[in-house]
Amino acid sequence: MEEIKFALDTFYAVMAGALVMWMAAGFTMLEAGLVQKKDVSEIVTKNLGLYSIACIMYLVCGFVLMYPGDAFMSFLPQIGSSWSLSLATEASPILYGSDGSIEGGDFVGYYSHQADFFFQVVFVATAMSIVSGAVAGRMKLLPFFLFAIILTGFIYPIQGYWNWGGGFLSSNGYSDYAGSGTVHLCGAAAALAVVMVLGPRKGKYSYDGSSMPMPGSNIPMAALGAWILWLGWFGFNGGSELKVSEVDSATAVSQVFLNTNMAAAGGVVAALMMSLFKTGKMDVTMAINGAIAGLVAITAGPSAPTAGAAVLIGAAGGVLVYFSILYMDTKLKLDDPVGAISAHGTVGILGVMVVPFTSDASFVMQAIGVISIAGFTFLMSLATVFAINLVMPIRATDEEQDLGLDVSEIGVEAYPEFK
Repeated sequence: MEEIKFALDTFYAVMAGALVMWMAAGFTMLEAGLVQKKDVSEIVTKNLGLYSIACIMYLVCGFVLMYPGDAFMSFLPQIGSSWSLSLATEASPILYGSDGSIEGGDFVGYYSHQADFFFQVVFVATAMSIVSGAVAGRMKLLPFFLFAIILTGFIYPIQGYWNWGGGFLSSNGYSDYAGSGTVHLCGAAAALAVVMVLGPRKGKYSYDGSSMPMPGSNIPMAALGAWILWLGWFGFNGGSELKVSEVDSATAVSQVFLNTNMAAAGGVVAALMMSLFKTGKMDVTMAINGAIAGLVAITAGPSAPTAGAAVLIGAAGGVLVYFSILYMDTKLKLDDPVGAISAHGTVGILGVMVVPFTSDASFVMQAIGVISIAGFTFLMSLATVFAINLVMPIRATDEEQDLGLDVSEIGVEAYPEFK
């Protein structure tokens, strides 16, 4: 019986991780559809590269930093040689306590170390994908990849340890089931820091400071990206239950799936209604961001609410993302081509802060978590991007932006037939 549980929970973790990995395709399509056609190949390259860098850096050092007491890797200096890394080859079990932590509590389930690593690493890539959308159209490729190394290998794992690795947040009652704060707010805070140093795309703001429209290249592609993200989020939230081999856990997983879906639906409807109310038209890009906002809003606590409450939480995210995108664009002059900072950051805060309404989490501790994650990630990202910019310019020149980053950075145009 224990062997069957091991196999089932391991398979569930791997398949959930595969769904989250598929979100990388969603981010790629979403961003490619919302940037100008002259920058599409470059944004695709960014997403392919960042995912690969995240996997490697989390293997090299990220996992050890995030789970220092239970890392299955040996990363030790050897005299007279470079750093060496060895992986466990046996699919040995990893034990979880009744509180969901890796150590302590009653034995409730287990799966292989390799499955655990795979499920964790795709979350890292998700955080970095948020940055790629926010800096689209003007950040050069090599500095972006250097920043990805630092964020995925060091910044994300350190703040991730505070919540999921047994650090001070989780030990003091902070509750973030699948990462509204740990993943989404972290990625958005990093994106905000880079955008503040990077500046807006050429032509985004006129001489009087008014925001100029810069339409995306392919709305159906962006919508496809949103659908892929919606699907992948079932692995993101559902997989965070960590097991499915018992009645209680299987029931919890089904509730998480239900709530995740309903929150996204609530976000779409709310964003569309806000767009209709404010402009007289239903903006499809706001509908896309409404779906993502609903998903982010429910991520911190998807197992506790009823389906009806999940709709309301998602709808709150849809309303918030609408006003956040407009405020950042027109008032703060922060150029975010895909609305990533709003959808993942502003709404990520909402997701963390609504958890106490459906659980016994503390509002004070949730707020401390928000401040800690956002503050640490922002400051470390700001220092990192400043340092990179001292070594090499992170921003494409005006001439390169006019020509398009596909030509100046990649050498392969996504739409060569359209000049």
